[in-house]
Formats: sequence, C-alpha cells, structure tokens
Amino acid sequence: MPSSPFLATGPSTTRVRDRRADLLVTLAALALAFWVTSGMWRDPNSRAITVNSSDQALFEWLLAFGGHALTHGENPLYTTLINVPDGVNLAVNTSITVYAAVFAPLTYLIGPPATFLVILTLNLAATAVAWYWLLSRYLVRSRLAAGVGALFIAFCPAMVSHANAHLNWTAGWLVPLLIWGVFRLRRPGRAVTGGIVLGLLVAAAFSIAAEGLFFTALALGVFLAVWALHPARWPEVRAALPRMAAGLGVTALVAGALLAYPLWLHFLGPQRFHGTGFDPLIHSEDIAAYGSYPRRSLAGWAGWGTSLAPNPTEENSFFGVPLLVLGLACFALLWWRADRAFRATLAALGVTAVVFAVLSWGPTVKWNGRRFDQTLPFGVLDNLPVINAALPSRLALVVAPVIGLLLAYAIDSLRARPPRRAVGVAWALGFVAALLPLVPTPLLTSVREPIPAFITSGAWQRYVPPDGVLTPLPLTVDVYPDGQRWQAYALAHRQGEFRIPAGFFLGPGGPEGRGRIGPVPRTFDSLMDQAGRTGLVPIITDGSIRESRADLRHWGVRAVVLPDRVHGAKYDVDEDALRRTATALLGEPERVEDVWLWRVPD
Repeated sequence: MPSSPFLATGPSTTRVRDRRADLLVTLAALALAFWVTSGMWRDPNSRAITVNSSDQALFEWLLAFGGHALTHGENPLYTTLINVPDGVNLAVNTSITVYAAVFAPLTYLIGPPATFLVILTLNLAATAVAWYWLLSRYLVRSRLAAGVGALFIAFCPAMVSHANAHLNWTAGWLVPLLIWGVFRLRRPGRAVTGGIVLGLLVAAAFSIAAEGLFFTALALGVFLAVWALHPARWPEVRAALPRMAAGLGVTALVAGALLAYPLWLHFLGPQRFHGTGFDPLIHSEDIAAYGSYPRRSLAGWAGWGTSLAPNPTEENSFFGVPLLVLGLACFALLWWRADRAFRATLAALGVTAVVFAVLSWGPTVKWNGRRFDQTLPFGVLDNLPVINAALPSRLALVVAPVIGLLLAYAIDSLRARPPRRAVGVAWALGFVAALLPLVPTPLLTSVREPIPAFITSGAWQRYVPPDGVLTPLPLTVDVYPDGQRWQAYALAHRQGEFRIPAGFFLGPGGPEGRGRIGPVPRTFDSLMDQAGRTGLVPIITDGSIRESRADLRHWGVRAVVLPDRVHGAKYDVDEDALRRTATALLGEPERVEDVWLWRVPD
C-alpha cells in the first residue's frame, strides 16, 4: 500500500497494456459524456435542457458576450448590454471568461448553443480523464482502480445533476490539476515553476468556477491540516514546509496579479452585493438524500429516485445506501491493511468527507423533507464573508471525490494482495451492487421556441439605433430567457449591439443587503409578468399607464417586441394576454416579420 497521498509510481513493465487501458478509459469517458448529453446533439440550436433552460440560455449568452468583448476590446467582467442603465457586475456572477475567450472562434463559427454543448460534453469527459491521470500516475498502481475511481467521480450523481446546464460545476477537471499543483510544490526546486503553474491554474479556476475553487481550497485545507498533524507525517511535513510556503507565495503573487482587477470588482466594484440571492435553508442537503438515488440514473429510471433535492440540478449527494456501505467497507479494509503513514491519509480523507457532509446539511437539520430546529455548524458559519455566498448543499460535491479515491485505493489494494476467491467475489458483487444503480441516463431535453426572424434577419436594426435598447415581452429574467438568447445570437453573428433592460444575473437589491436574481421589479415588467404567467390582463389605470411609460423612458427602450411564441423556462407563457396588456399600455402594435412591435418615442 502506498504510504504517501501523492507519490509517483515506478516505471511500468507492461507499457502496452497500460496505454491500452489509458485509451479504453478515455473512450469510456467520451462515450458516457455523449450518452449523458445525447438529447442535445440531435439539434443543439433548437433543443434545451428541460429542467434548466434558463441557465443554459445564460451560459450561451456568456459565451457570446465574452467572445464579443474579446474581439471588440470591451470589459469582459462588466457590461451595460443587460440591466440598463445600471449594468451587471459579471465578476460576482459566473463569468466563465476563460471559456468564452478560448472558444470564441467556435462560438462565431457554429453559434453559442452548439458551443455550449461542446463545452458541456468535454467538461464531463475531461473530468474523468484528469482524475484518471492523477490516480494512475501518482496515487494507485492499478489502471483498473484508477479507471473505476475516475469514472465514478466524473459521472457521479452530483456531476450528472449539474450537467443540467452548469458549465462551471461540470468543469471538474480543474480539481485534480489543482491538487497536483499543490502537492507538486513539495519537490525541491519547484517553488518558482510550480508556483507559477499553480497560480495560472488558480486564475483559470476563478474565472470558470470561483465557487468550486473556493470549495477545493477549503477541502485541501482540511485534508492537509489533518494529514500534516498526524505524528507519522510530521517529519515529512517539517522538511517540505519551507518549499511549500515559498511555492504558495509565488502562487499568490501570480494569481494575485492576474486576479487583482476581478477581485476588486468582485468585492468593491459597482453592482456588487453581499451573500447570495439564494436561500441557504432551501439549498441545503437533506440528510436522507445521501442514502437516496438520483433521478437521472438507472435507479431513477427504475422508479427508485427521489425528489429530496431543491431542484433536479442540485442532487449533490444521492449516493444510495449500497455505495455508502461499500465506502465504509473500503475504508475499513484500507485501514486494516495500511501502514501507520498511510493511515494519516485515510484519516484526512475521512475527516474531510465528514466535515463537508455535515456542512452540506445547511443551517438546520432536514430529514426526508422535514425541517427541525437543531442548529448545525453551517448555521454558525453562514454570517462569515465569502462563506455566506456559498450554497451549503453544494459542499456535498467534495464527498464524491473522497468516495472515488477510496474506491480506487481499495481496488488497488485488492489487486495487490488478492483475498480468498469467495471474498474476492463478494467484493466484486459489492462494487456492482453499489455502482450499477448510479449509471447515468441522458439528460431530459425538449424543443425550445426558435429565435424569431425579426432577430435572425437583422430586421431589428431598422427600429433600434446603434447601442439602443430593445425589450422582449415579458422582460428578460431567469424564467423568461428570450432576451439574452436574442442578444447572444446578434453578438455571435456580428449584427451589432442592442441592449435590454433586466436580465438573468445576480445583483444587489435582496433583503438585508444580499443579492437577488435580476433587478428589483418595476411597474411595467410586473404587469407583463402577471399577464404572461396567469393568462389574465391586469387592471390597467391611467396611473399604471404613466408609470409603465416612465419605466420605458428610464430604460431608454426604443422598441417593445412580442414574438408569436415565448419561451417560458418554468411554465407556459400566454402570448395573447401579453399582447392585450401591452396594447392597453402602449397602443396598437405593428406587425414586423414574425413579431408584434410597439415603437417607443425617443
């Protein structure tokens, strides 16, 4: 059994077999990634992820805007293209600036929806490959062990759940690279080069998944604290500490230089906020969810899935009882077989898993859908800066890699010292019983409303001056993502810029100085939301007409546009009620291409 949590194995005597195993794992990762996203590949431009089309539209917009900002010399972290006139601070949102820049040529070539799908698929496959590389090259000697551990981590319930449109959280390939970068600093002569590489990785991770970077840093901090304090590790730690400190200093300088402006914008810039726009009570993990099965899995397909998550995108644990039992059995086997030094690694892994599992339960206890009054550790930490911006349920994402490591270490140990035949068969059956129900099924997808010809043909340019403001009905927010989809199309097809009021973003305006999703509602957008959501025309008075027209002047809107079909991310939208409400407020519309249009005087 390896005695170090991060040591290189010796040269293999079966290189051909190892390369074949590397290829098989890579092909398996690609096949599973395409399988999970298969519903989108039929037609990326017309299909959307059913349970989270709003986030999909947001990431498509971020890709289009990021590429546009890069090619036009604009600020990629702050924009007034949405939420006019105030603008949006993208540094406190998920800006994915690195992805937007790297994939800008592809976005211009095939469009934001197809580019979004390419990145999502590559994220899942790359996560498996990166973990396999870390495991097979540094942690275990068995390629089978590395493959099982890596594929589980990359396609565990949480990753498949976040594949419902989260380009940030599915970028799990960053985590093994960050782990490698940190432990690489222990080597003599790596302080400068290692610190530079780790600094670049930190800067990239902050851009793609800042919350994930924060969780990775916390998890590494807990792991290293427990591991370093173990008596068997202290001499090694004492010898490596100066090199680690020097390397981390270089990392801080490099990452600090690259992230100085994004961090200033995040904490001190305009349109910033404190905390988050989400309720930590709602977004906390149900304790019973750890032993339950996810919906997008073979178990869920068989009817064993549950709805204990706040939504289908946040099934952050859902391991099932058999896997929890198997994980404990693996831990016991490894502890029994391990030498004193490796037990430090096991203890650190165990403490890390328990700490993050308990924190994921949120401020108070929730069991099987019922909330109790007992205060949990997160309820005490929730008032601390930065932590108060995290969703507690997502802390469970740290537990899956720990389980994957235990699975890999256990298989490696069993292959190195095979047990009796009957015991070996029992272990194999245990792995099958625990992992087979968690094999993922494809994401649910559905057809979404097409972008109207009024936008795709460029007809909008006749009614909106350069840099002018256009608004769809209803106004763009998370449940009505059309405006940002239209804008993304215009930017990616080099039609020019039009701005929109509102938008799907996190900004100020929530209770107690916290953030909220979208801007604070005004009269005009509230009336439109009511009409589209309920199908009933609100009572229109002279006062509401004056206030609505004052709202349009505040935003500088020149054209109000209603397509024949509006995409509702959570529910169907009544277009007829929207048209009658807008007519009562603004007068009769004109028909242009395939939309109803109301001109607003300058």
